[in-house]
Amino acid sequence: MTPFEHGGDVTAFAKACSCEVSEVIDLSSNINFVKPTIATDFNSLDIASYPNYDALYEAVASHYAVKVEEMELFNGGSSAIFSLFRWLSLSKPNPQCTIYSPAYLEYKKAAKLFGYELHIIDRFNHLDEEVKKNSLIIFVNPSTPDGMYYDIESLLQKWQEKNCTMLIDESFIEFSSHTSITKVLENYPNLYILKSMTKFFGAAGIRVGTLISQAKNIKALRTKEPLWKLSAFDATYIQEVLKDKTFKEHSDVANKKSKSFLLEILNNSKYIQTIYPSEANYILIELKEITAKKLQEKLIPYKVMVRSCENFDGLCEYHVRIAVKSIDDLEKFKEVLDA
Repeated sequence: MTPFEHGGDVTAFAKACSCEVSEVIDLSSNINFVKPTIATDFNSLDIASYPNYDALYEAVASHYAVKVEEMELFNGGSSAIFSLFRWLSLSKPNPQCTIYSPAYLEYKKAAKLFGYELHIIDRFNHLDEEVKKNSLIIFVNPSTPDGMYYDIESLLQKWQEKNCTMLIDESFIEFSSHTSITKVLENYPNLYILKSMTKFFGAAGIRVGTLISQAKNIKALRTKEPLWKLSAFDATYIQEVLKDKTFKEHSDVANKKSKSFLLEILNNSKYIQTIYPSEANYILIELKEITAKKLQEKLIPYKVMVRSCENFDGLCEYHVRIAVKSIDDLEKFKEVLDA
């Protein structure tokens, strides 16, 4: 694997399997398998004019219970990450970044690209390790690739005392029963919160990510941003899914059922050494007697795709992430493990 390689490349996997993309069972991508109901005919969209985002900003701000001036939209979560890293690096000589790892790999990539001195904290074993003053702190919650949720209010206070800028990635919090730290936003002048709408709403092809912070920070950040970042398709899709008020309940029920079934499969498998606790829509496992690569090879004839986690800090060639998907897809995975 490459240092920053991700899961979810179904096109390459389908080619390796000599099958159509539609035949692949993708358990590597942590995108919601439940889809919202939308009524818009996208063929009718006016794409001749430049998009206006006023209605979109109002809808997203309402969804996250923040003010419009406290959020900025980006062409996906990764775009938000890179924009924030770039902007903060311009304002600080010799910028430093501390990532609580393992974490989403784009954070290391952004830190290296924009010249940050990088520090890694092993959150599994050294959560209370001291951080350097004036650092940019990265904490994913629920975490990836394992899905652990952390109560971080005491950490927020410690980081603030060190005059740190804090980026809390809540891309998967809507899969959990926990509330966002947006509720304490006013207490932390240097706090940023990342939201990725496409994960929960099952639309990785729709690129919309949100950064939330105090209004003064968002105002300054916007001065470095282009005027048009989202297409009319992106904007319309997100506004439409937010109208589906039954979606969260429907998603919660379906994901809970599938996750219970996946845990049952893993607990009964001869290949599993450790199952990590998760409050997200994916589960990290440590294999025994077989490496992640060997498991992936075993899955190819069944057209089932899983995510090797060997390129995450602190993990190895025996770690695999399995996404929660439909019962039918998980039945196929069970068939392979039982073989």
